[in-house]
Amino acid sequence: MANLAEQAAESIGADALLTRVGALFHDVGKAMNPTFFIENQAQGSINTHDDMEPVESSTAITQHVLDGIKLARKHRLPRRIDDFILEHHGSMLTRYQYSKAVEAAGDDESKVDPERFRYPGPRPRSRETALLMLADGTEARVRAGRPQNEEELVKIVHAAIEHVQSSGQLDNTQLTLSDLNKVTESFVTTLRGSYHPRIEYPKTKNIAAVQNVPTTPRGENKS
Repeated sequence: MANLAEQAAESIGADALLTRVGALFHDVGKAMNPTFFIENQAQGSINTHDDMEPVESSTAITQHVLDGIKLARKHRLPRRIDDFILEHHGSMLTRYQYSKAVEAAGDDESKVDPERFRYPGPRPRSRETALLMLADGTEARVRAGRPQNEEELVKIVHAAIEHVQSSGQLDNTQLTLSDLNKVTESFVTTLRGSYHPRIEYPKTKNIAAVQNVPTTPRGENKS
């Protein structure tokens, strides 16, 4: 993910080194309660969140931002890194927990206060922290979606960036539409190398003949 953000920063002339370092430290708060996060749960183990109410589960997730700041201050990380820790989720909702709460309320959104499911923020205030937010969300979607070809990969990247943009998270970042186009291209290029989506080849009935490869029945020797 650090590579994803760094390469995107280079593509638009942002501070690539700062972006990479911020990406390396942005989730440090998860170290305080690692089992609350699925990437740290052993396959087949019980998910801690299954026994929690949606609000409680959301609070446990968003707490990693505040815990990250505590650790950053304790270990005297540069204050500029604080921005990456605080802003990489901005003021987004924990969508899974919010959806579960709405479901429990009989699908009546008026009965659920979205503010109880929101990250503390603030929204990104620089191009570098915005790139981290975009890279974080995009990488998670691609990992979950497992695109099988480049077309699917491009759709996922576009959807991830559009979600962040439409949520108003980029309003204070000075990112232009031209920048976002370059970021999209950069993400696709980097993710193509990381996830290797399969290329769909045209079907050919007699592939051996086309490739001019001699075929030999099993069990027989070539003569």
